[in-house]
Amino acid sequence: MPTSSETLTEARRLRDLFAAKGAQVIKADVLQSADTLLDLYGEDIRARAYLTSDPLRGEMVLRPDFTVPVVQMHMETQADPARYTYSGKVFRKQESDETRANEYVQVGYEVFDGLDPAGADAEVFAAIAEALDGLPVRAATGDIGILMAAVRGLRTSEARKAALLRHIWRPGRFRALMKRFGSGQVPPARAALLAADDPFAGAGPDIGRRSKAEVEARITALRADAATAPIAREEMALIDAILGLRETATNVLSALRDIAVDMPAIGDAVARLGARLEALGDKGVDVAALEFEGSYGRTSLEYYDGFVFGFYAADRPDLPPVATGGRYDALTARLGQGRAAPAVGGVIRPDLVRGLR
Repeated sequence: MPTSSETLTEARRLRDLFAAKGAQVIKADVLQSADTLLDLYGEDIRARAYLTSDPLRGEMVLRPDFTVPVVQMHMETQADPARYTYSGKVFRKQESDETRANEYVQVGYEVFDGLDPAGADAEVFAAIAEALDGLPVRAATGDIGILMAAVRGLRTSEARKAALLRHIWRPGRFRALMKRFGSGQVPPARAALLAADDPFAGAGPDIGRRSKAEVEARITALRADAATAPIAREEMALIDAILGLRETATNVLSALRDIAVDMPAIGDAVARLGARLEALGDKGVDVAALEFEGSYGRTSLEYYDGFVFGFYAADRPDLPPVATGGRYDALTARLGQGRAAPAVGGVIRPDLVRGLR
């Protein structure tokens, strides 16, 4: 699909704005290794990726975003701090809404800075806000790290914590798990299976891809889960309180400090939020008016694990986000084979920017 000259001009303006802040202009191949990328994205992006097979390179994918390729390039240089900007198309299938673009231009700004994470968060947010200055947009923010810290602090089994962390980005599934883990009840069919002396009795011949040993391991895990005490009501209520927060950032910070009294596990994450708000204020952001949602970012890319934000057309709720971003420290550790390079970034869609002018 051809991109208009006006959109390309806007993309260059945005990229040059970020380059003027010291960002290195980089490029990423349109075709990327599917094995590397698809494991790192959420279910939504994996389902919408364009895949192809190369006789020499194996399965390849049209890049669904730039962040993963940028992290791969950065981890090879080991520079810290470092800043990058880029401009180019990304590709995503649209299976149900033909009005949404399946290829569009993104312009991004990524900051790798392990010395001042709060300052880096504020820098990226403020740079995106500056690029959108004068447009009718509203900002929304959140922090996946606070919810992750709350889950890790629950008084329950590590297996249950791992399941909840895995489904943080799927709100419906997360809530269903919390309800089950808090009820102490086991579905009748599962209870009958786990109570059987020989769960394989009458099962017939082995079929499918799972071996008998794998099925036995799963049954053992289910028995351990069934014997685990339910999550306390008080802890369930605290998780609900965090997810239900929707206020100005300063008021949310106050509320979270109160919650941290009963849930000390979130203390460090709340302190990071406080440092971030202070850094944003130093950048000229009106944090007293900045929106914060406890559940924000839970349907976005799964590699975000801290600060998340988005900018939306104030009077066009039908439009996708004009800009989005967030912190992805865990992604750098995974691609760096254990060596982390704390990072935060954001992207803007120049076609949407142009449409709002």
